[in-house]
Amino acid sequence: MIDKELSRRAFLAVTTTTAAGFAFPARCNDAKVVPRKISPNEKMNIAGIGCGGQGKSDVMNCRKENVVALCDVDSRRAGEVFAFYDKAPKFTDYRRMLDKVKDIDAVTVTTPDHTHAPAAYRAMKMGKHVYVQKPMTHTIAEARLLTKTAREMGVATQMGNQGHSGTGVRQLCEMVWSNAIGNVREAHIWTNRPSWPQGIAEPLPKQKIRDNFDWDLWIGTASERAYNEKYCPHKWRGWLDFGAGALGDMACHIMDPIFWSLNLIDAEWYTAEVTAIEGKNDQTFPNTCTIKYTFGPRGDMPEVDVYWYEGGNMPPRPAGVPDDQLVGEGEWGGRANGSYMVGDDGVITAGEYGGKPRLLPDEKMAEYTLPKETIPRVKFNNHYRNWIEACKGGEPACSNFDYAGPFTEMVLFGTLALKAGTRLKMNNKTGIVDGVKDSAAFLSKPYRKQWEIPV
Repeated sequence: MIDKELSRRAFLAVTTTTAAGFAFPARCNDAKVVPRKISPNEKMNIAGIGCGGQGKSDVMNCRKENVVALCDVDSRRAGEVFAFYDKAPKFTDYRRMLDKVKDIDAVTVTTPDHTHAPAAYRAMKMGKHVYVQKPMTHTIAEARLLTKTAREMGVATQMGNQGHSGTGVRQLCEMVWSNAIGNVREAHIWTNRPSWPQGIAEPLPKQKIRDNFDWDLWIGTASERAYNEKYCPHKWRGWLDFGAGALGDMACHIMDPIFWSLNLIDAEWYTAEVTAIEGKNDQTFPNTCTIKYTFGPRGDMPEVDVYWYEGGNMPPRPAGVPDDQLVGEGEWGGRANGSYMVGDDGVITAGEYGGKPRLLPDEKMAEYTLPKETIPRVKFNNHYRNWIEACKGGEPACSNFDYAGPFTEMVLFGTLALKAGTRLKMNNKTGIVDGVKDSAAFLSKPYRKQWEIPV
């Protein structure tokens, strides 16, 4: 039977001189809470928060460990995973699951974007390792909170941008760092998303809530609104209250080679502005858009412009590349995903997950020798095993929150530019946004009562 009872432990907004936060069980507030030490040869106990759709993949990719508890607000959508782990206790409220099941070592968090941070934060404060789907959070403030909390609690973390464990993104970085195209002046990234409705200006009409689905728990942090089947599953990505649009869905994959290879994490400042948009409104992300980021110098790397295209918008084709040569992956014209960078001495392109990095035109790549490997490869390119090994005392996972947090901030800064409709500039170190009276509020959002976190 699915346990539908809400946790009896109230989540109180506590006003202090620092921040408002959850009232956690005593052991969660204890600064001495540490993750259980797990031998590399021991199976750890994992719980799944979100078990349908991508959640199925995340849980099943951990099946060589002990899956000891499962949580999903939609028992029908999670039915296959629930049936596979028929003896594991099932919950609809992850707060109750974490309170009741005492032997959980780690959790996967595969929920809509707006509930990533509360679930991951609560789990980490209880000393549990976390694997969180991309984007890591719904706001920049949440990304900073989770990054800080992971360090404080000493837990192993990983964001679900699996391409970061691939060989391709490492080869691309090695090519850029060995000066294959000289100083990079601009980068272009495009996606075939959104593949869900956007450009909707009004909330959807009320419908009867379907069976086996807890709408109130699904809403979570967001403001209350009437249920409509066109919010979920999947279509939530386009709604401002729940998702982060095409950027949230795909930038954590396609932008990753750019972010890593150009050391964008080290930029002291960056800007974002919308250069093309169609369908702007206050409820959803637009139908189409183009966003121009500019990042300040990083070490000996010069200032660089990074362009994001979605909804069918496309960059100019790189100069000197014949029409019959592949740029990115798939067909040119908005029906695939990819990126390319333009340097003083050439062009380099890659696919959705950083795969097949190569110089353009093809003739230049045919004459090129890949540089010596300098970045450690992830065993079997397995993003899940990479995290599990980190949980068991191995090296930090490759997309742990020290990397994924700042990366998520950069992605979400683009969504803020879409909402603001103006050019924004942020100090990457302090989080101060130029021309904004209250940067902390601007980088955060309101939370529904009992779902607050201390951002």
